[in-house]
Amino acid sequence: MNLRNRNLLSLMNHTKEEINYLLNLASYLKKSKYIGNEYPRLKGKNLALLFEKPSTRTRCAFEIAAKDQGANVTYIDSNSSQLGAKETIKDTAKVLGRMFDAIQYRGFSQKIIEELAKNSGIPVLNGLTNEFHPTQVLADVLTMLEHSNNKSFNKIKYVYLGDARYNIGRSLLLIGAKLGMDVRIAAPKQFWPEEKFFIFCNNLAKKNNSKLLLVEDPYLAVKNVDFIYTDVWVSMGESEEVWCERINFLSKYQINNELIKHTNNFKVKVMHCLPSFHNTEPFVINNLFKKHKLIKNNQTLLNGFEITDDIFESSFNISFDQVENRIHTIKAILVSTLS
Repeated sequence: MNLRNRNLLSLMNHTKEEINYLLNLASYLKKSKYIGNEYPRLKGKNLALLFEKPSTRTRCAFEIAAKDQGANVTYIDSNSSQLGAKETIKDTAKVLGRMFDAIQYRGFSQKIIEELAKNSGIPVLNGLTNEFHPTQVLADVLTMLEHSNNKSFNKIKYVYLGDARYNIGRSLLLIGAKLGMDVRIAAPKQFWPEEKFFIFCNNLAKKNNSKLLLVEDPYLAVKNVDFIYTDVWVSMGESEEVWCERINFLSKYQINNELIKHTNNFKVKVMHCLPSFHNTEPFVINNLFKKHKLIKNNQTLLNGFEITDDIFESSFNISFDQVENRIHTIKAILVSTLS
């Protein structure tokens, strides 16, 4: 399997075999790190981490993965880059292409990362755009495999609850369709992936014996699933006013005890790409509750947003396994691309 110098922009152009290769390589590299016999394959390589959107997990995972393999990293945020401000994306791509061996981009439109890939002359890796989050869902599938005793893809069932129009919902649909998995999306119709994209994924599903389902009823969607996946209801960069609208539309898609019962699977696991608003401790959520009078007499009117605190703190939750696996899948991407 030769993925050397390949871009990773969305997984749209990666085959089932290539995705499976990355997952197997990630598993091997994870074991190597655990038993202490990992050796660096990327000495002398230089990686640019270009962040227009801030991140904890993506930045740390890329830095650790690169450094474990001997590569050097340079972090470039919106305050230290001229990208799109004083310099065109095309010119920035050419500059970074002369200095680095690869670029990781985390930001807004998919068009930006495609422009970087077109003009840099080096591999470009997607750390998140509005449309796709391939490094996240690779870690997600690795986590599913580990918690399924590595049974075959077509025996794994998972459901995504919430706003599925953006990167996580779309990427989970895409990777499941390619790998032959049983994928359900539960959301109000206005929060489903765009029809054109779903048709594309459904055509892939037919070729790979995958099962795709779009449905509004969350209780129907979770029946007999192995994994329930959710994400925050408001994406990074969206206005605060959107919250009240999303709460109104998405409250019945919250992961709570009642929903867990409807899975008919006492071994079901809960997944979240984080950060999670399972309580009001984060400043942004506490401020939101107070501003919109969602706190009364110091009592929270909602037990969490997309997931309740008791479920998040329970043994159902495997989101921190997802966090760790981001290191290993990103490392697999870097090794296969640059070594």
